[in-house]
Amino acid sequence: MLDGLRQFIADIVGPQASDRAFGDSDYRLAATALLVHVVSLDGQPSAAEQRKLHSLIESHFGLDRGTADRLIVDATQVEGEAVDLYHFTSVIMRSLDEEGRKRIVRMMWELVYADGQVSEFEDNVVWRASDLLGISQRDRIELKHAVAERAGGQLKDSAVG
Repeated sequence: MLDGLRQFIADIVGPQASDRAFGDSDYRLAATALLVHVVSLDGQPSAAEQRKLHSLIESHFGLDRGTADRLIVDATQVEGEAVDLYHFTSVIMRSLDEEGRKRIVRMMWELVYADGQVSEFEDNVVWRASDLLGISQRDRIELKHAVAERAGGQLKDSAVG
């Protein structure tokens, strides 16, 4: 009876982290939550953004389609519960070296450019996350320009820098 009451209260309070396939200390969950945040900044993610998100998760983390889907679901849940970016960036800081953190920032830029437009909000979020990840302004801008160049220049960039 008491266990049933505990479970009932736990269900009301919210889903447990143990219900997720990826734990709170897994940098892949934190990185994917940042990516989900970026892709949702301008409303409902476009089909191109969704494809790019899946592609990035599968290729950078070496996951199959089903596992990548599960990671995105878990990341969407934790991103929706987050009040700021610090929780995610602190996990990444503890888990990855500078090159690994730069790869995360590059992934963020790739998502920003996936729909062919860069908004000031997207640019600002990548700037803030990069700062929290210890990535210099120079490196952040170099990554942005490298991704923009690869994207082909047919982009509308309403952000400065």
